[in-house]
Amino acid sequence: MPGKNLNVALIGYQFMGKAHSNAWLQAPHFFDLPMQPVMHSLCGRTLEKVKSTAERWGWKNYATDYRELLRNPEIELIDIGVPNNAHPEICLAAAEAGKAIACEKPLARTLKEAKAMHAAVKKAKVKNFVWFNYRRVPAVAMARQLVEQGRIGKIYHVRALYLQDWIKDAQIPLVWRLSKEVAGSGSHGDLCAHSIDMLRYITGDEFAEVCGMMNTFIKKRPIGRMTEGLTTNVNDIKGPQKMGTVHVDDAVWFMCRLKGGGMGTFEATRFATGHHNSNTMEINGEKGAIRFDFPNFSFLEFFDDTLPASEKGWRKISCTTGNHPYAGKYWPADHPIGYAETFVNTAADIVEHMAGKTKTFGANFDDGLRCQEVLEAVALSAQEKRWVNLKEMA
Repeated sequence: MPGKNLNVALIGYQFMGKAHSNAWLQAPHFFDLPMQPVMHSLCGRTLEKVKSTAERWGWKNYATDYRELLRNPEIELIDIGVPNNAHPEICLAAAEAGKAIACEKPLARTLKEAKAMHAAVKKAKVKNFVWFNYRRVPAVAMARQLVEQGRIGKIYHVRALYLQDWIKDAQIPLVWRLSKEVAGSGSHGDLCAHSIDMLRYITGDEFAEVCGMMNTFIKKRPIGRMTEGLTTNVNDIKGPQKMGTVHVDDAVWFMCRLKGGGMGTFEATRFATGHHNSNTMEINGEKGAIRFDFPNFSFLEFFDDTLPASEKGWRKISCTTGNHPYAGKYWPADHPIGYAETFVNTAADIVEHMAGKTKTFGANFDDGLRCQEVLEAVALSAQEKRWVNLKEMA
Protein backbone atom coordinates (compact mmCIF):
# COMPACT_ATOMS: atom_id res chain seq x y z
CA MET A 1 0.00 0.00 0.00
CA PRO A 2 1.32 3.48 -0.84
CA GLY A 3 2.41 5.57 2.12
CA LYS A 4 1.50 9.16 2.93
CA ASN A 5 4.67 10.47 1.29
CA LEU A 6 6.30 9.93 -2.09
CA ASN A 7 10.08 10.34 -1.87
CA VAL A 8 11.39 11.71 -5.16
CA ALA A 9 14.99 11.91 -6.35
CA LEU A 10 15.79 14.10 -9.35
CA ILE A 11 18.87 13.57 -11.52
CA GLY A 12 19.82 16.77 -13.36
CA TYR A 13 19.62 20.43 -12.34
CA GLN A 14 19.77 22.51 -15.53
CA PHE A 15 16.83 23.51 -17.77
CA MET A 16 14.64 20.45 -17.15
CA GLY A 17 15.98 20.15 -13.62
CA LYS A 18 14.51 23.57 -12.83
CA ALA A 19 11.21 22.70 -14.50
CA HIS A 20 10.93 19.42 -12.57
CA SER A 21 12.05 20.96 -9.26
CA ASN A 22 9.37 23.61 -9.57
CA ALA A 23 6.81 20.94 -10.48
CA TRP A 24 7.45 18.81 -7.39
CA LEU A 25 7.51 21.92 -5.21
CA GLN A 26 4.28 23.42 -6.53
CA ALA A 27 2.09 20.37 -7.21
CA PRO A 28 0.83 19.97 -3.61
CA HIS A 29 0.16 23.71 -3.42
CA PHE A 30 -2.46 23.57 -6.17
CA PHE A 31 -3.67 19.96 -6.19
CA ASP A 32 -5.29 17.95 -3.38
CA LEU A 33 -2.98 14.98 -3.70
CA PRO A 34 -3.37 11.54 -2.10
CA MET A 35 0.35 11.54 -1.27
CA GLN A 36 2.77 14.29 -0.39
CA PRO A 37 5.67 14.48 -2.87
CA VAL A 38 8.85 14.86 -0.85
CA MET A 39 11.84 16.45 -2.60
CA HIS A 40 14.24 13.93 -1.10
CA SER A 41 17.44 14.17 -3.18
CA LEU A 42 18.96 16.03 -6.09
CA CYS A 43 21.84 14.59 -8.11
CA GLY A 44 24.29 16.31 -10.45
CA ARG A 45 27.90 15.96 -11.53
CA THR A 46 29.27 19.18 -10.03
CA LEU A 47 29.18 19.30 -6.23
CA GLU A 48 29.07 23.08 -5.86
CA LYS A 49 26.27 23.48 -8.41
CA VAL A 50 24.14 20.61 -7.19
CA LYS A 51 24.48 21.85 -3.61
CA SER A 52 23.42 25.41 -4.45
CA THR A 53 20.54 24.17 -6.65
CA ALA A 54 19.30 21.84 -3.91
CA GLU A 55 19.32 24.70 -1.43
CA ARG A 56 17.55 27.06 -3.85
CA TRP A 57 14.69 24.66 -4.61
CA GLY A 58 14.38 22.88 -1.29
CA TRP A 59 15.80 19.44 -2.00
CA LYS A 60 16.64 17.84 1.36
CA ASN A 61 19.76 16.00 0.18
CA TYR A 62 22.17 16.11 -2.74
CA ALA A 63 24.67 13.77 -4.38
CA THR A 64 27.03 13.58 -7.34
CA ASP A 65 26.57 9.85 -8.03
CA TYR A 66 23.08 8.63 -8.98
CA ARG A 67 23.93 5.17 -7.66
CA GLU A 68 23.67 6.58 -4.15
CA LEU A 69 20.02 7.32 -4.84
CA LEU A 70 19.35 3.81 -6.09
CA ARG A 71 20.85 2.30 -2.96
CA ASN A 72 18.68 4.44 -0.70
CA PRO A 73 15.56 2.46 0.33
CA GLU A 74 13.70 5.68 1.20
CA ILE A 75 13.60 6.83 -2.43
CA GLU A 76 10.65 5.53 -4.45
CA LEU A 77 10.72 7.53 -7.68
CA ILE A 78 13.74 8.38 -9.84
CA ASP A 79 13.17 11.45 -12.03
CA ILE A 80 15.58 11.59 -15.00
CA GLY A 81 16.19 15.13 -16.28
CA VAL A 82 19.65 14.79 -17.83
CA PRO A 83 20.79 14.74 -21.50
CA ASN A 84 19.57 11.84 -23.63
CA ASN A 85 22.77 9.77 -23.64
CA ALA A 86 22.45 9.20 -19.88
CA HIS A 87 18.82 8.02 -19.98
CA PRO A 88 19.42 4.31 -20.71
CA GLU A 89 22.11 3.67 -18.08
CA ILE A 90 20.16 5.37 -15.30
CA CYS A 91 16.86 3.83 -16.35
CA LEU A 92 18.18 0.26 -16.50
CA ALA A 93 19.85 0.61 -13.11
CA ALA A 94 16.77 2.21 -11.55
CA ALA A 95 14.48 -0.51 -12.88
CA GLU A 96 16.79 -3.20 -11.51
CA ALA A 97 16.69 -1.41 -8.15
CA GLY A 98 12.88 -1.53 -8.22
CA LYS A 99 12.37 2.23 -8.43
CA ALA A 100 9.54 3.92 -10.30
CA ILE A 101 10.94 6.04 -13.15
CA ALA A 102 9.91 9.36 -14.68
CA CYS A 103 12.06 10.14 -17.74
CA GLU A 104 12.37 13.24 -19.90
CA LYS A 105 11.60 12.99 -23.60
CA PRO A 106 12.71 11.63 -25.96
CA LEU A 107 13.03 8.35 -24.14
CA ALA A 108 16.44 7.67 -25.70
CA ARG A 109 18.78 8.50 -28.56
CA THR A 110 17.84 5.45 -30.62
CA LEU A 111 15.08 2.91 -30.96
CA LYS A 112 17.42 0.17 -29.75
CA GLU A 113 18.03 2.06 -26.50
CA ALA A 114 14.32 2.80 -26.08
CA LYS A 115 13.43 -0.86 -26.54
CA ALA A 116 15.93 -1.85 -23.86
CA MET A 117 14.52 0.73 -21.44
CA HIS A 118 10.96 -0.36 -22.18
CA ALA A 119 11.84 -4.01 -21.65
CA ALA A 120 13.59 -3.19 -18.36
CA VAL A 121 10.59 -1.47 -16.75
CA LYS A 122 8.28 -4.24 -17.96
CA LYS A 123 10.52 -6.94 -16.54
CA ALA A 124 10.90 -5.13 -13.22
CA LYS A 125 7.16 -4.25 -13.16
CA VAL A 126 7.93 -0.71 -12.00
CA LYS A 127 5.69 2.25 -12.70
CA ASN A 128 7.03 4.43 -15.48
CA PHE A 129 6.33 7.88 -16.88
CA VAL A 130 7.57 10.14 -19.69
CA TRP A 131 7.47 13.94 -19.31
CA PHE A 132 5.52 14.77 -22.47
CA ASN A 133 4.37 17.95 -20.77
CA TYR A 134 2.33 19.35 -23.67
CA ARG A 135 -0.33 16.74 -22.88
CA ARG A 136 -1.00 18.80 -19.75
CA VAL A 137 -1.68 22.09 -21.55
CA PRO A 138 -5.39 22.72 -20.81
CA ALA A 139 -6.12 23.56 -24.46
CA VAL A 140 -4.42 20.38 -25.71
CA ALA A 141 -6.27 18.24 -23.18
CA MET A 142 -9.49 19.99 -24.26
CA ALA A 143 -8.71 19.12 -27.89
CA ARG A 144 -8.47 15.46 -26.90
CA GLN A 145 -11.88 15.69 -25.21
CA LEU A 146 -13.48 17.13 -28.34
CA VAL A 147 -12.07 14.28 -30.43
CA GLU A 148 -13.24 11.69 -27.88
CA GLN A 149 -16.73 13.25 -27.93
CA GLY A 150 -16.88 12.81 -31.71
CA ARG A 151 -17.00 16.56 -32.34
CA ILE A 152 -14.29 16.34 -35.03
CA GLY A 153 -15.44 13.09 -36.63
CA LYS A 154 -13.22 11.09 -38.95
CA ILE A 155 -9.82 12.74 -39.18
CA TYR A 156 -8.58 13.71 -42.63
CA HIS A 157 -5.60 16.01 -42.09
CA VAL A 158 -3.00 16.84 -39.44
CA ARG A 159 -0.53 19.73 -39.79
CA ALA A 160 2.11 20.10 -37.11
CA LEU A 161 4.83 22.73 -36.87
CA TYR A 162 7.42 23.15 -34.15
CA LEU A 163 9.53 26.19 -34.99
CA GLN A 164 12.49 27.72 -33.14
CA ASP A 165 15.33 29.97 -34.29
CA TRP A 166 17.91 29.86 -31.52
CA ILE A 167 20.79 28.23 -33.47
CA LYS A 168 20.58 29.96 -36.87
CA ASP A 169 23.61 32.09 -35.92
CA ALA A 170 26.74 30.20 -37.03
CA GLN A 171 28.50 31.43 -33.88
CA ILE A 172 26.13 29.48 -31.63
CA PRO A 173 28.49 26.77 -30.39
CA LEU A 174 28.38 23.01 -30.78
CA VAL A 175 26.62 22.11 -27.53
CA TRP A 176 25.14 18.80 -26.38
CA ARG A 177 21.82 19.44 -28.11
CA LEU A 178 23.76 19.52 -31.40
CA SER A 179 25.75 16.36 -30.66
CA LYS A 180 24.60 13.05 -32.10
CA GLU A 181 26.62 11.23 -29.46
CA VAL A 182 24.76 12.98 -26.64
CA ALA A 183 21.36 13.97 -28.04
CA GLY A 184 20.89 11.33 -30.74
CA SER A 185 19.25 13.81 -33.11
CA GLY A 186 18.63 17.53 -33.42
CA SER A 187 15.29 19.25 -33.91
CA HIS A 188 13.80 15.85 -34.75
CA GLY A 189 14.12 14.25 -31.32
CA ASP A 190 13.92 17.51 -29.40
CA LEU A 191 10.92 19.14 -31.10
CA CYS A 192 9.25 16.64 -33.42
CA ALA A 193 8.96 14.21 -30.51
CA HIS A 194 6.46 16.61 -28.92
CA SER A 195 4.41 16.89 -32.11
CA ILE A 196 4.37 13.13 -32.64
CA ASP A 197 3.15 12.53 -29.10
CA MET A 198 0.57 15.32 -29.30
CA LEU A 199 -0.94 13.75 -32.42
CA ARG A 200 -1.16 10.35 -30.74
CA TYR A 201 -2.58 11.86 -27.54
CA ILE A 202 -5.20 14.13 -29.12
CA THR A 203 -6.49 11.72 -31.76
CA GLY A 204 -5.75 8.26 -30.35
CA ASP A 205 -4.52 7.41 -33.85
CA GLU A 206 -1.21 5.79 -34.78
CA PHE A 207 1.31 6.34 -37.56
CA ALA A 208 1.21 3.79 -40.38
CA GLU A 209 4.04 5.00 -42.62
CA VAL A 210 6.25 8.05 -43.05
CA CYS A 211 8.41 9.76 -45.64
CA GLY A 212 10.80 12.48 -44.56
CA MET A 213 13.82 14.63 -45.21
CA MET A 214 16.36 16.33 -42.98
CA ASN A 215 18.93 19.05 -43.40
CA THR A 216 21.90 20.43 -41.48
CA PHE A 217 22.38 24.03 -42.58
CA ILE A 218 25.52 24.83 -40.57
CA LYS A 219 27.89 21.89 -40.51
CA LYS A 220 30.77 23.37 -38.49
CA ARG A 221 30.48 25.25 -35.21
CA PRO A 222 32.80 26.39 -32.42
CA ILE A 223 32.97 24.00 -29.47
CA GLY A 224 30.88 25.25 -26.53
CA ARG A 225 28.47 24.33 -23.79
CA MET A 226 24.94 24.97 -22.55
CA THR A 227 24.81 27.44 -19.68
CA GLU A 228 21.14 27.87 -18.80
CA GLY A 229 17.94 26.97 -20.66
CA LEU A 230 18.80 27.42 -24.34
CA THR A 231 21.65 29.83 -23.59
CA THR A 232 25.10 28.80 -24.81
CA ASN A 233 28.68 29.82 -24.30
CA VAL A 234 31.84 29.22 -26.34
CA ASN A 235 34.45 27.38 -24.28
CA ASP A 236 37.22 29.60 -22.94
CA ILE A 237 40.45 28.45 -24.56
CA LYS A 238 43.69 30.08 -25.59
CA GLY A 239 44.58 30.35 -29.25
CA PRO A 240 42.33 29.67 -32.26
CA GLN A 241 38.78 28.59 -31.50
CA LYS A 242 38.34 24.83 -31.90
CA MET A 243 35.62 23.87 -34.38
CA GLY A 244 33.47 20.75 -34.41
CA THR A 245 31.23 19.01 -36.95
CA VAL A 246 27.47 18.98 -36.47
CA HIS A 247 26.12 15.47 -37.03
CA VAL A 248 22.44 16.09 -36.20
CA ASP A 249 19.59 17.66 -38.14
CA ASP A 250 18.88 21.38 -37.96
CA ALA A 251 15.49 20.84 -39.59
CA VAL A 252 13.20 17.93 -40.40
CA TRP A 253 10.05 17.65 -42.48
CA PHE A 254 7.94 14.54 -43.02
CA MET A 255 4.60 13.44 -44.29
CA CYS A 256 2.69 10.50 -42.93
CA ARG A 257 -0.28 8.22 -43.36
CA LEU A 258 -2.24 7.36 -40.24
CA LYS A 259 -3.81 4.01 -39.45
CA GLY A 260 -7.22 5.69 -39.27
CA GLY A 261 -6.92 6.79 -42.89
CA GLY A 262 -5.83 10.38 -42.40
CA MET A 263 -2.67 12.03 -43.64
CA GLY A 264 -0.33 14.55 -42.06
CA THR A 265 2.68 16.80 -42.41
CA PHE A 266 5.18 17.54 -39.65
CA GLU A 267 7.95 20.12 -39.58
CA ALA A 268 10.48 20.91 -36.88
CA THR A 269 13.36 23.35 -37.13
CA ARG A 270 15.67 25.57 -35.11
CA PHE A 271 16.15 27.89 -38.09
CA ALA A 272 12.68 29.46 -38.37
CA THR A 273 13.60 33.15 -38.08
CA GLY A 274 11.10 35.00 -35.94
CA HIS A 275 9.89 31.94 -34.02
CA HIS A 276 11.34 31.45 -30.54
CA ASN A 277 9.09 28.54 -29.57
CA SER A 278 6.10 28.07 -31.85
CA ASN A 279 4.40 24.69 -31.40
CA THR A 280 1.25 24.51 -33.52
CA MET A 281 -1.10 21.75 -34.61
CA GLU A 282 -4.24 21.78 -36.74
CA ILE A 283 -6.52 18.76 -37.17
CA ASN A 284 -9.28 18.71 -39.81
CA GLY A 285 -12.10 16.17 -39.65
CA GLU A 286 -15.48 15.44 -41.25
CA LYS A 287 -17.45 17.25 -38.52
CA GLY A 288 -15.04 19.93 -37.38
CA ALA A 289 -11.49 21.12 -36.90
CA ILE A 290 -9.22 22.17 -34.02
CA ARG A 291 -6.14 24.37 -33.96
CA PHE A 292 -3.59 24.97 -31.18
CA ASP A 293 -0.72 27.46 -31.14
CA PHE A 294 1.61 27.41 -28.12
CA PRO A 295 2.31 31.19 -28.05
CA ASN A 296 -1.48 31.51 -27.55
CA PHE A 297 -1.25 28.92 -24.80
CA SER A 298 -4.63 29.48 -23.14
CA PHE A 299 -6.73 29.18 -26.29
CA LEU A 300 -8.04 26.36 -28.45
CA GLU A 301 -9.57 27.24 -31.80
CA PHE A 302 -12.55 25.10 -32.82
CA PHE A 303 -14.57 24.97 -36.05
CA ASP A 304 -17.93 23.19 -35.77
CA ASP A 305 -19.02 22.10 -39.24
CA THR A 306 -22.34 20.71 -37.95
CA LEU A 307 -23.75 24.19 -37.34
CA PRO A 308 -26.00 25.97 -39.86
CA ALA A 309 -23.97 27.67 -42.59
CA SER A 310 -24.86 31.10 -41.22
CA GLU A 311 -23.31 30.23 -37.84
CA LYS A 312 -20.10 28.51 -38.93
CA GLY A 313 -16.72 30.03 -38.15
CA TRP A 314 -13.60 29.49 -36.08
CA ARG A 315 -14.27 29.94 -32.36
CA LYS A 316 -11.53 30.84 -29.91
CA ILE A 317 -12.11 28.99 -26.64
CA SER A 318 -10.40 30.35 -23.54
CA CYS A 319 -9.41 27.18 -21.70
CA THR A 320 -9.04 28.86 -18.34
CA THR A 321 -12.19 27.91 -16.41
CA GLY A 322 -12.93 25.19 -13.92
CA ASN A 323 -14.64 23.27 -16.74
CA HIS A 324 -11.36 22.87 -18.60
CA PRO A 325 -8.69 20.27 -17.78
CA TYR A 326 -6.25 21.44 -15.08
CA ALA A 327 -7.10 25.14 -15.36
CA GLY A 328 -9.55 25.12 -12.46
CA LYS A 329 -6.79 24.07 -10.06
CA TYR A 330 -5.16 27.50 -10.30
CA TRP A 331 -6.85 30.86 -10.78
CA PRO A 332 -10.24 32.34 -11.79
CA ALA A 333 -11.30 32.29 -15.45
CA ASP A 334 -9.06 34.20 -17.87
CA HIS A 335 -6.18 34.24 -15.37
CA PRO A 336 -3.96 32.00 -17.50
CA ILE A 337 -1.32 29.53 -16.43
CA GLY A 338 1.84 28.87 -18.47
CA TYR A 339 4.69 26.59 -19.47
CA ALA A 340 5.85 25.83 -15.92
CA GLU A 341 2.40 24.62 -14.93
CA THR A 342 2.42 21.90 -17.59
CA PHE A 343 5.14 20.24 -15.52
CA VAL A 344 3.22 20.87 -12.29
CA ASN A 345 0.18 19.18 -13.85
CA THR A 346 2.34 16.23 -14.91
CA ALA A 347 3.85 15.87 -11.43
CA ALA A 348 0.37 15.90 -9.88
CA ASP A 349 -0.82 13.16 -12.24
CA ILE A 350 2.29 11.11 -11.45
CA VAL A 351 1.52 11.32 -7.74
CA GLU A 352 -2.10 10.27 -8.36
CA HIS A 353 -0.90 7.24 -10.29
CA MET A 354 1.76 6.33 -7.74
CA ALA A 355 -1.01 6.38 -5.10
CA GLY A 356 -3.09 3.96 -7.14
CA LYS A 357 -5.82 6.50 -7.96
CA THR A 358 -5.55 5.97 -11.73
CA LYS A 359 -5.30 2.67 -13.61
CA THR A 360 -3.26 4.02 -16.51
CA PHE A 361 -0.93 6.94 -17.06
CA GLY A 362 -0.17 8.78 -20.25
CA ALA A 363 2.52 9.15 -21.24
CA ASN A 364 4.38 6.07 -20.05
CA PHE A 365 7.21 4.07 -21.60
CA ASP A 366 4.76 2.49 -24.05
CA ASP A 367 4.11 5.97 -25.44
CA GLY A 368 7.80 6.83 -25.32
CA LEU A 369 8.58 3.73 -27.38
CA ARG A 370 5.85 4.47 -29.95
CA CYS A 371 7.28 7.97 -30.36
CA GLN A 372 10.80 6.60 -30.75
CA GLU A 373 9.60 4.23 -33.48
CA VAL A 374 8.26 7.16 -35.49
CA LEU A 375 11.45 9.17 -34.94
CA GLU A 376 13.56 6.26 -36.16
CA ALA A 377 11.29 5.57 -39.14
CA VAL A 378 11.55 9.20 -40.29
CA ALA A 379 15.33 9.16 -39.90
CA LEU A 380 15.55 5.94 -41.93
CA SER A 381 13.27 7.42 -44.59
CA ALA A 382 15.45 10.52 -44.89
CA GLN A 383 18.58 8.39 -45.13
CA GLU A 384 17.23 5.95 -47.72
CA LYS A 385 14.92 8.40 -49.52
CA ARG A 386 11.81 6.21 -49.38
CA TRP A 387 8.55 5.61 -47.53
CA VAL A 388 9.03 3.59 -44.35
CA ASN A 389 6.26 1.47 -42.86
CA LEU A 390 6.15 1.52 -39.04
CA LYS A 391 5.99 -2.28 -39.11
CA GLU A 392 9.68 -2.15 -40.02
CA MET A 393 10.41 -0.71 -36.58
CA ALA A 394 9.03 -3.73 -34.68
